[in-house]
Amino acid sequence: MTATLSSLVPEANDADLARVALDHMRAALKAGNARGPHDPVRLTVPDSPDEIVVPRSVLDLLSQVLAHMANGQGVTLVPANAELTTQQAADMLNVSRPFLIRLLEAGEIEHRLVGTHRRVLADSLVRYMRADDAKRAKAADELAALTHDLGVA
Repeated sequence: MTATLSSLVPEANDADLARVALDHMRAALKAGNARGPHDPVRLTVPDSPDEIVVPRSVLDLLSQVLAHMANGQGVTLVPANAELTTQQAADMLNVSRPFLIRLLEAGEIEHRLVGTHRRVLADSLVRYMRADDAKRAKAADELAALTHDLGVA
């Protein structure tokens, strides 16, 4: 079964609200470090006597979502065990579907066949994205060092 992706695209005033919420979230997370990085976090809801207890990792993820929204960027939530269509995976990588197919056929990203259709494992796609980002960062660092050594910059 393919994944249903939950996308959130910020509207006009969402970036401002996200920026304010992110500041408060960061302060709360920083204060929470004194209690422990893995301790649950208690949230209070205005006009409600109830507290909500959530894992700290939920607030870490929410702060990442708020940071993207504060920059006006949309966010898509994908469960780690999701199976994506090749089009969904290509969209996440911001590449063409044929380019993604070449990556799959080269064994760069795990996938499986369902009949004649390829399904991309979301966690494999994320691993590829992280490895690709690391490779790009290393290349940029090497280029910066080379330009420095040549006295160009």
